[in-house]
Amino acid sequence: MKRFSWFAVVGRKGLGAALSIAVATAVLLAAMAVGLPRLAVSAPSEKRLLPVYCTDREGKVVSLTFDAAWGAEDTDRLIEIFDTYDVAVTFFVVGDWVEKFPEEVKKLHDAGHEVMNHSDTHPYMSKISESERAAELKNCNDKIERITGVRPTLFRPPYGDYNNAVIRSVEAAGMTCIQWSVDSLDWKDPSPQEMTQRVLSKVRSGDIVLFHNAAKNTPAALPDIIEALQADGYTFLKVSDMIYADGYRINHEGRQCKT
Repeated sequence: MKRFSWFAVVGRKGLGAALSIAVATAVLLAAMAVGLPRLAVSAPSEKRLLPVYCTDREGKVVSLTFDAAWGAEDTDRLIEIFDTYDVAVTFFVVGDWVEKFPEEVKKLHDAGHEVMNHSDTHPYMSKISESERAAELKNCNDKIERITGVRPTLFRPPYGDYNNAVIRSVEAAGMTCIQWSVDSLDWKDPSPQEMTQRVLSKVRSGDIVLFHNAAKNTPAALPDIIEALQADGYTFLKVSDMIYADGYRINHEGRQCKT
């Protein structure tokens, strides 16, 4: 008489499945014995935080902003242009730049422009620790405040690099994270005409425009840009005057909207 075994009935694959079930059952019973949950539930994905790229303000208003991290040879020329057209702008400066050019920082402040934080040493903020981010923010703020007497309330991350951790660090410092909605690309040294056309073709009310100090053709392009926008009815606001301090939300595109 032929002999039957359990192995013969279930086969090799069936045996593997049976063993897997047995192991899983043992693990589950052990978990129950020590009071652990039976199922591991994945945490919901974290909501993506955004900086302010622009606002929903109506009435043709725009902010011109300048990042300062390297040279300072055109500071006087920029101040002269802004004074000619009665325009106030926002400079985001690096702490190292402040140390190298304290007189330039004072000139900008005394001319009525706001001087805000662009980090202390210009790192990728998302790649450093929380304590290092806090130090980058504080050290730059301290340097600016010693010269201007005003502590910055706005921060622009170097390279436009941010993530949720960066924005939380900025908010923990009592500041607002600012990006831009129109990029002049002046760091690529386009001609003044190309830069002017690029900016004018993109600007809408509530936009924040990015320039850099010490960019080759920016001083030559600015008069045409400012004159054209003024002729079109635009008013220039510093970023702190453009954004909402409270009662707002930031939509999916980074536009700050009044609630």
